[in-house]
Amino acid sequence: MAQNATIFKAQLTIADMDRHYYADHTLTLALHPSETEERMMMRILAFIMHASEQLEFTRGLAADDEPDLWQKSYSDEIELWIDVGLPSDKRIRKACNRSKQVIILTYGSDQAVKPWLTSIQSELNRQDNLTLLRIPVEQSNTLTQLASRNMNLQCNLQDNEVWISSDKGTATVEVERIGN
Repeated sequence: MAQNATIFKAQLTIADMDRHYYADHTLTLALHPSETEERMMMRILAFIMHASEQLEFTRGLAADDEPDLWQKSYSDEIELWIDVGLPSDKRIRKACNRSKQVIILTYGSDQAVKPWLTSIQSELNRQDNLTLLRIPVEQSNTLTQLASRNMNLQCNLQDNEVWISSDKGTATVEVERIGN
């Protein structure tokens, strides 16, 4: 028998000083049985960093042809495609062909990320609409400690740094841009 997804709720208060975006968002997320809380928190971080009224979570791991998050235009064109993790070069190429802008938010140990970077280097050099962001493993671990079934997160962004606080503590995430 298949396991069911675990439902998480997050109330976000976002103050993005770089984009002058200030808003509250109420999110309901399904933690897929094969997904870790760390990956789920990276999806939330991706939302925080690119928040808008049109940005939405997709079916994620349950759908091969959709990113973790996307923003579509009113004419249903994909304006922003965001994947979390270490997607294949084939998936990156597909995303870049389908969307105006592609962002990959990667996290994890150097032992996992460095070989992946080597394997996708040709796509990094070829795609003009691709942005690769990296979160250091220590910071993704700290962010994961804020995870709970009902989260109330205060989020401040400025100069590639994200500060997130909740009743469980605080996490500071410095976003590193790789390539392009």
